[in-house]
Amino acid sequence: MTDQPLAGRTVIDLTTALAGPYATLLLAGLGATVIKVEKPAGGDVARTNAPYYGPGGLTVARTHDDDMSLSMLVRGRGKLSVTLNLKDPRGKAVFADLVRDADVVVENYSPGVTRRLGIDYAAVREINPRIVYTSISGFGAQGGPGSGKAMDAIVQALSGVMMTAGEPGEGPVRFGLPIGDLLAPLFAVIGTVSALLQADQTGEGQHVDVSMLGALTSLIACEPFDALEAVGMPQRTGSMVPRLAPFGILPAADGHVALCAPTDAFAHGVFRAIGRPELAADERFGQRDARVRNADELHALIRDWCRERTVADIVAAFTAEGVPAAPVREPREAVRDPLVREREEVVPLVHPRLGAVADVVATGVPIRFSGARTSLDRPAPALGEHNDHVYRELLGYSPEALAELAEQAVI
Repeated sequence: MTDQPLAGRTVIDLTTALAGPYATLLLAGLGATVIKVEKPAGGDVARTNAPYYGPGGLTVARTHDDDMSLSMLVRGRGKLSVTLNLKDPRGKAVFADLVRDADVVVENYSPGVTRRLGIDYAAVREINPRIVYTSISGFGAQGGPGSGKAMDAIVQALSGVMMTAGEPGEGPVRFGLPIGDLLAPLFAVIGTVSALLQADQTGEGQHVDVSMLGALTSLIACEPFDALEAVGMPQRTGSMVPRLAPFGILPAADGHVALCAPTDAFAHGVFRAIGRPELAADERFGQRDARVRNADELHALIRDWCRERTVADIVAAFTAEGVPAAPVREPREAVRDPLVREREEVVPLVHPRLGAVADVVATGVPIRFSGARTSLDRPAPALGEHNDHVYRELLGYSPEALAELAEQAVI
């Protein structure tokens, strides 16, 4: 479709697991033609992630040929799948044909693997000087500590993020969302699109190098955690944030409420909402610095008021006074919010042969354009589903050549 921002661009997708495939999912949603290159035997490791969906519904183990991993159903949308053995010299020749007229290559191999395979940026640049070659890795193209292999929990541990959540004095807290795996792809897409714009101006592509550790640690550096500690403000404050008081998560009779009232105006609104307007003139709570000094006392006062009321009543009371507050929702409820569904930031999940996956939703492209559209309309492909389309129709291989490559397990 020509009304998508990246329409006409071709991306060769060498990624697997989560970080790389999420980046190429976004590029596909922005309109690029994404050709996912997978191993002939097994393909992307995400194809074996439980649970699966098939004729029998959701299952923990694959029981039918049409069963497909939910991971692949989500991450494979909008992409074409071809199989190719990149360790075979004939496979490298096919790869050269794929990248010759492409705009982008995205890979998330461990550092050094693409060079050993002969498909690194230097090799691809010889074939196509305009190529934007994006690498997503744990620690960057130069490699990292230990084995050099990065899992989300390893990156969370090294970034310091595990020590920013939880109660003071307790052990580290792993984020339930794989934030390291999901953050790096966002920067990778920003870098890829930026490099494409530059290539349009200069005629030269470049290597875009994004590390999971660097992406997450850069966000840690957005907050002055070490400076806070230096002046006696704890880095870890649990459910409340004393330096922004009143601010945090409060228990209600039937759940929890998030409250964000760091300014004088918001704080005074809280006092009115809880029936204590006189606190605005109290020297302990009237001004921001005083509230910070007396945060524990203030939060205890508000917490006691909340415990006896429902979430709905608390949010209504705060909202009526113009105070930012919201219910703390379970993921299942959050992804079914009509607002995010209407904006297609969350969309229904579709199986390529069985249609809509009952009661399961997936990420959309959370960007709205006034003069363009995003789309992940094409369901996830079967392994090698588009071999004929890509190799014969797009690259011009003869049926005989394709049959020979398949017979020799090159594709």
